[in-house]
Amino acid sequence: MAAAGPSVFLLMVNGQVESAQFPEYDDLYCKYCFVYGQDWAPTAGLEEGISQITSKSQDARRALVWNFPIDVTFKSTNPYGWPQIVLSVYGPDVFGNDVVRGYGAVHVPFSPGRHKKTIPMFVPESVSKLQKFTSWFMGRRPEYTDPKVVAQGEGREVTRVRSQGFVTLLFNVVTKDMRKLGYDTGPPDTQGVSGPSTPQGLSR
Repeated sequence: MAAAGPSVFLLMVNGQVESAQFPEYDDLYCKYCFVYGQDWAPTAGLEEGISQITSKSQDARRALVWNFPIDVTFKSTNPYGWPQIVLSVYGPDVFGNDVVRGYGAVHVPFSPGRHKKTIPMFVPESVSKLQKFTSWFMGRRPEYTDPKVVAQGEGREVTRVRSQGFVTLLFNVVTKDMRKLGYDTGPPDTQGVSGPSTPQGLSR
């Protein structure tokens, strides 16, 4: 009797929230969390984390370096709802209150291998100058109640935002049994090497 084939595939992600560029700010920390579809479930590792506070490097880059590790494994029956990582960067304002300095999100790379991604960050803006002054004076900047909304898109079009800073992520991606379930993850001899291939049925 032939053995039954796999009913799920695995997506293993490790790497790190490497560094950030926020020229106007210092002493920042970063939170991350994963957002994924209903058919996905984490099986190992951490879905969310919070880094240490870091100051700008003294070299020419003036980068904020965290090198904060990411390590998580998911299982799923289909690629719909492919995981995204949502980043939230925080730091002190002039009153010493922690306020958001940037939000950003990116899909976990679809192809196996090592990937480096630079994520443009943004912050919500007050609608009026009065609200802007009031939020500054009260130490309460506009921010999302749930950062996961950044990955979902619903209602985002009514939010005024402005670009602010960049965060660099390093991903090492490994998939298991996707090919056995009929999804193309690239030629067999390039497994584990970064490439442009995308699982069938997915758009970048």
